[in-house]
Amino acid sequence: MASTLKNSKSVIANQREPMVIRPFAIKRVVNETYDTFTLDLIPAGHQDDVRFVPGQFNMVYAFGAGEVPISISGDPADSTRLVHTVRAVGGVTNLIRSMKTGDSLGIRGPFGTGWPVDQAIGGDVVIVAGGIGLAPLRPAVYYLLTNRDKYNKISLLYGTRTPDDLLYRQQLKKLRARFDLDLEITVDAAGGEWHGNVGVVTTLIGKAPFDPSHSVAMVCGPEVMMRFTVMELQKRGVADDRIFVSMERNMKCGVGLCGHCQMGPTFICKDGPVYRYDSIKDIFLKREI
Repeated sequence: MASTLKNSKSVIANQREPMVIRPFAIKRVVNETYDTFTLDLIPAGHQDDVRFVPGQFNMVYAFGAGEVPISISGDPADSTRLVHTVRAVGGVTNLIRSMKTGDSLGIRGPFGTGWPVDQAIGGDVVIVAGGIGLAPLRPAVYYLLTNRDKYNKISLLYGTRTPDDLLYRQQLKKLRARFDLDLEITVDAAGGEWHGNVGVVTTLIGKAPFDPSHSVAMVCGPEVMMRFTVMELQKRGVADDRIFVSMERNMKCGVGLCGHCQMGPTFICKDGPVYRYDSIKDIFLKREI
């Protein structure tokens, strides 16, 4: 598997007809927050293995309503199911939210580029997630820990608005108990019941135990959060070509035909969503694009 997990377009995605919708059945629904939930999906009526590169996304189709791009948030070593963490923010995602175990969804994909887990081998890894941005990074965390002996220090820095917005609470508890991972969580605002860090996620970067000259950084979250995260990583000495960001916005077709996700000369669904920062920094810093 390691040979397929590179920051390039996935061979897996090209092995399928990109416009063919495959049926999947909902096996489990987990409510993460008041507006965010996680779906476990299994193939329905076909025997295809579920394979993907950490960082890729699928087009998830609710029959009769339409489709939306959703990052894959499960374990890439598990070929029996797909996992998608979804925020209910529109008509399609609110319909998906109303579905129950046994209901069917359509899947196209996987599409897009992946996190540079191969490039990071032999060095430190720092992962910075903001809000639901932890979902696209979760497969990379799975992969890094499955192949833990290939990496030096691994730091996971996670920030949300409030404690109620935290995703994957049980998994975070298990990760905190590990001795081979540095996990720090912070919230922007909290009441008296919260005893952890308070402040934006960028405040954690200066204290994280990684060697900037031998690190790869993976960043996902709101764009304003990613801009300030990149600035803090640069202050620590991480080179621009060792910083990777996920630009998950405006994707509609998944194959670069509709032009909806065009960002300057690049199409996010084809050339991204994961980009090496130095390749897009001129565009990234222009807020009107």
